[in-house]
Amino acid sequence: MDLINSPYNTQHQPLVATIGFFDGVHTGHQYLIEQLKIEAKKRNLPSAVITFPVHPRRVLSSDYQPALLCGYEEKVKRLANTNVDFCVPLDFTKEMSTLSAREFIQQILKGKLNVQTLLIGYDHRFGHNREDGFEEYQKYGQEVGIDVIQACELDSSNHVSSSRIRRLLGEGDIVKANQLLGYNYTISGQIVEGFQVGRTIGFPTANIKIWEDFKVVPAFGVYAVYVLIDDDQHEGMLYIGKRPTLHNGDNISLEVNILDFDQNLYGKSLSVEFIEFMRPDEKFKDLETLVKHIKQDKINVGNLLRKLRKN
Repeated sequence: MDLINSPYNTQHQPLVATIGFFDGVHTGHQYLIEQLKIEAKKRNLPSAVITFPVHPRRVLSSDYQPALLCGYEEKVKRLANTNVDFCVPLDFTKEMSTLSAREFIQQILKGKLNVQTLLIGYDHRFGHNREDGFEEYQKYGQEVGIDVIQACELDSSNHVSSSRIRRLLGEGDIVKANQLLGYNYTISGQIVEGFQVGRTIGFPTANIKIWEDFKVVPAFGVYAVYVLIDDDQHEGMLYIGKRPTLHNGDNISLEVNILDFDQNLYGKSLSVEFIEFMRPDEKFKDLETLVKHIKQDKINVGNLLRKLRKN
């Protein structure tokens, strides 16, 4: 996949394109892109996904804090995995937000991006106030020579959407969220120095500072995870919460204990893939009880990941 980073200044051949924010690049998005590639092949033209590096609502309101399944760089990598020909990052502006659907199709999609065929998601709307629908899009496209077609929904009985996946993550339903994503939900960040309590009780943890400011953090609790460090995959258990037994205040910690691994990782980058929610966060009566539960957590996580290895 190639990036068209300066679409307004680039002369390129006509495109068969679709447009959207594509947060998470989930199975619904993947199904849409598969239809896009089929339409592009029929026309012997390249396929293109037009997306936005910054959430449009954040451009319109600097106070808006979007909950994101993936940041822009991760989104581009996941789009590349779909084998689409081009990704066109489009800078959304306040001026663009005032364009009607007709103006956007004719001035931007046709006039600037040279879109010949536009594939519209079954429930997608764009343009000022989002007041037009597919029939209007077809009419506006015909006026300038854009063939506007509507995509099919992946599975109407099992609705897939970014908002539903965010909700599932907030509920700790990692298995279902991963099913809808089509891959294991992942957070990436830098290992920073923590309070080092874990090391004193026999469970050294890597404290993670997430790269993406608006990344969705799943529900508080303990998770079975895979940890990627320097291209090597390890098994681990991740804790998300406020460490109530240790009176950590309102500070939210993301700490991963890598099974059978004890090296100094401060300053390194890592990625954590969520596999399964093990138990909710809870406050124990004392440190001894906390250690007892962590020991059992490690056994449970190890057994789960071992079972998955065998399947």
